[in-house]
Amino acid sequence: MNKLIAVAITCMITFAGFSQEDPVIMTIDGDPITKSEFLQIYLKNNDDPKYDQGSLDEYMELFKKFKLKVAEAEALGYDTIPRLKKELAGYQKTLARPYLIDSTKNESLVREAYDRTLEEIHAAHILIRLESNATPADTLKAYNRLLDLKKRIEGGESFEAVAKSKMGSEDPTVQKNGGDLGYFTAFQMVYQFEDAAFTTPVGGVSNPFRTRFGYHILKVIDRRPARGTMEAAHLMISARSDASENEIKNAETKINELYEMLEKGESFEELVGKYSDDPSSNGKGGVLPQFGTGTTTRMVPEFTKAAFELKNDGDYSKPVQTDYGFHIIKRLSWKDVDSFDELKKGIEKKVSKDARSVKTQASFVNKLKKEYGFKSKSAKGLKWFYQNIDSTYHFGEFKASEYSKKKVLFKLDKKKFRANDFAEYLEKNYRGARREDSKIVVDKQYKLWEDEAILNYEESKLADKYPAYKALITEYHDGILLYEVMSDKVWNKAMRDTTGLKAFYESNANDYQWGERIDAEVYECGTMLLAQQTGKLLEIDSLTSTDIVKAVNESSSLNVKFRKGKFDTTKTGFIASAQGNLKKGVNEIYQHDGKFYVVVVNDKLPAGPKKFDEAKGAITSDYQNYLEKEWMKEIEGNHDIVINKEALYSIGQ
Repeated sequence: MNKLIAVAITCMITFAGFSQEDPVIMTIDGDPITKSEFLQIYLKNNDDPKYDQGSLDEYMELFKKFKLKVAEAEALGYDTIPRLKKELAGYQKTLARPYLIDSTKNESLVREAYDRTLEEIHAAHILIRLESNATPADTLKAYNRLLDLKKRIEGGESFEAVAKSKMGSEDPTVQKNGGDLGYFTAFQMVYQFEDAAFTTPVGGVSNPFRTRFGYHILKVIDRRPARGTMEAAHLMISARSDASENEIKNAETKINELYEMLEKGESFEELVGKYSDDPSSNGKGGVLPQFGTGTTTRMVPEFTKAAFELKNDGDYSKPVQTDYGFHIIKRLSWKDVDSFDELKKGIEKKVSKDARSVKTQASFVNKLKKEYGFKSKSAKGLKWFYQNIDSTYHFGEFKASEYSKKKVLFKLDKKKFRANDFAEYLEKNYRGARREDSKIVVDKQYKLWEDEAILNYEESKLADKYPAYKALITEYHDGILLYEVMSDKVWNKAMRDTTGLKAFYESNANDYQWGERIDAEVYECGTMLLAQQTGKLLEIDSLTSTDIVKAVNESSSLNVKFRKGKFDTTKTGFIASAQGNLKKGVNEIYQHDGKFYVVVVNDKLPAGPKKFDEAKGAITSDYQNYLEKEWMKEIEGNHDIVINKEALYSIGQ
């Protein structure tokens, strides 16, 4: 009895100590949420955190609602849905990767990758395609074929000629580029290709090497210091390389007109807004994602060359043709490669995601074996598999049930890993196995299973070892459940419940009103002279809007832009600027934002209620908000919530 009391007192002291270090800030149905968990999410969602009582109370209210929704989702069994369990397991695998590598080996690969970003390699390659599960015979055939091609190059034939020859490269672009890949740096090619390029001297041809695409040889044409990172904008007139000759000619005429306008002093950004055909950039002055050293964005060579030839910020190029059309490129900013310390975190993420991670993981498995006292007993345990795995295995005909013995194949941290588990792995993973000698197949599959089992064991211990990992898993778990339950109870429900949606609209119809509008035809002109020409043509009753646009744009397709529709007189900028002076019929020319407008008003539409279909988007959004509020009232009564105000207000002290 005294022993039990002593143990109980010890537990109480331990819990009290833990509570002081990381007190419980809130409980939902008795489940504790600690101060550190709350603080982590608070800081993540606040760029400028404040620790006064009002700010903490305000965020706690949001946090409480968030956790209530998650608790309700768990009460409804969402965390047991197989699809969601599989999704969370996938996230766990991804989040575990940085913890399942050899940090020392990883650091050397991170440094190597940074050193490579300081240079750019210009290379060409020859590819012989090969499936990942190719037979040894096919693999050797591809390898020898590349050796023969290499001998031809070393014998004096040009790399390009050999690449384009009948038995040459199987890269689908080879007839166009001769295998030339232009300049690249670290992370812009698969790792095996990058490694071969950076370890081959200028002018040299590599030995055959393998990537997921097949076997390659490459020639390094040039090596230069990295050119840094460019931020640029472009004005683009679309004309793909497969367009008709007339379309390409028209596009070239248009880009040359725009270049002349730039030379006369017109604004680059305004011309982009009016005329650029790139929908991803024409609404933001033509600005493109950064490209160059260390970025994932690669522009076509003609574009990159012209951009990096611009010497100063603000300079723009002459028209440049690519396979996508014609471009005028404006340099916005340039910077050299950042220091190692500045790029380190980003490089670490990239290293963890590409083939470099295979190297670090293999080293890590060996460390785990030493740490957990690995003992192999596979020599005897694999005999049955050597004798019973034959060519039918590759067709998925092996069944784990054929082998039910539980012989121990290895031990790790006193845990036993058995032959029947390996049999299940074999059954599930037959597709990736190459067709080789049975012993070779079994040994290769066993090595894969052994590594996977060891890593899975370590992964199962990560939450106890690393609080940051545990917090991330909790965050993903809650996020997945929240999205699913909100979809069912609020978002999708609002869209499916047409009766409820219409009833909501009828109860709140006064909230959905049109302002005053006009039904009009609008001609937007570049100059007053063009607007006057448009106005005169409008006096001819027999001419349609298409006829007028064609006539005014005869000298340049940039002269006039036509649009037709219903426009809100207060919310449409170029209509609002007329300040209510528009009347039915053809109106006087007026200027707005450097453009000249001729507006033909067909009808004036008074303010009034929107029909259900006209306001459906806004009604649905408002109905979703209504449903969420009603649902929150319901679930607040389903769960017991206790907030520790003392712990909450201690944050920031």
